[in-house]
Amino acid sequence: MTPNEHEASAAASGAAATDRFRQSGKTGHAVADQARVNELASALIQAANDIVLEKKVTYDEYNALKSWLIQVGEDGEWPLFLDVWLEHSVEEVATSHREGNKGSIEGPYYVPDAPQPQDNRTIPMREDESGTPLLFKGQITSTDGTPLPNAKIELWHADAEGFYSQFAPDLPEWNLRGTFHADDQGNFEIDTVQPAPYQIPTDGACGKLIAAAGWHAWRPAHLHLKFSAEGHELLTAQLYFPGDEHNDDDIATAVKPELMLDIQPAESGTGVQTTYDVRLDPVSTQTPDTVPGE
Repeated sequence: MTPNEHEASAAASGAAATDRFRQSGKTGHAVADQARVNELASALIQAANDIVLEKKVTYDEYNALKSWLIQVGEDGEWPLFLDVWLEHSVEEVATSHREGNKGSIEGPYYVPDAPQPQDNRTIPMREDESGTPLLFKGQITSTDGTPLPNAKIELWHADAEGFYSQFAPDLPEWNLRGTFHADDQGNFEIDTVQPAPYQIPTDGACGKLIAAAGWHAWRPAHLHLKFSAEGHELLTAQLYFPGDEHNDDDIATAVKPELMLDIQPAESGTGVQTTYDVRLDPVSTQTPDTVPGE
C-alpha cells in the first residue's frame, strides 16, 4: 500500500533534506584561510569543553551524547538540527547590513525550480486542497522605492495538515510550491491556502532531544518565500500569521515582528487576503549573497 502523508517519518524526511542539501551546490563553497578556520574551530571546541567543565558532564552523559550524534547522522537529521537551532543566528549575521525587508531562515524543506503556473497566480495544489483560501499580494521595489519589474517570487509552505510536498509520502511533487513573477510595476498576486502550524519530525534523533529536554516541537504556521531581482540581494523570508499560539515560542526561533502578516477577509468574499510589500537591497560589492540577472 502507498503510505499517506500522515505516515511521514523523520528518517525519510531527513534523508530527503540531506539529499537536497547535497544537490543544492551549497556544500564546500566556504573560502577561509587557515587563521579563520583555526579561529572558528577553536572557539567551537573551547565552548564545548567549557560546558563540560562548568556543568560537570559525566562519562554516562558524554557517551549518551556520542550515541545521539551518531543517530543524528544515521537519521539524516543534520539539516533539520542545524536549520532549527542554529540557522537563525547565521541569518542574523548575514543580513545585518540590510536596509530593506527583514529576512528569516530558509529551513530544510526548500526545493529549487518550482514550476511557474500558466496563470502566474495560482500555486499548484490538489483539486480538493484543504485550508482557508489565501490571496497573497504586494509590490516589490528597491530600497529607494523604485519598482522592480519581473521580480521573481518563490513560494512554498506546508499544507493544512502541516506536511511539505517532497518530504512526506503521497503528496503531488510540487504541491503548494510555485515560482511567480511580478508585473512591470513590481506587483504580484498569488492564490494559495493558509498553512497549518506543525511539529518538526519527532520520531528521530531531534525528537529524542526535544523529549529528553522537555521542549515542544511546534513551529507556527508560516509561508516560505524567496524574492529576487536583477542587481539586488536575494531575500529569503518566512511570514507568520497573527494569533498563532507558537509565534512566541517557535522551536526554530525564527519569528520576528516585521514578518507578521496582516490578515483580512478577502474582498472576493472567499477566504482571507494579505498585502506584504517588499523592499530589496541593491547589490553591494561587500555583500556576496546576491542574485544575478534572471
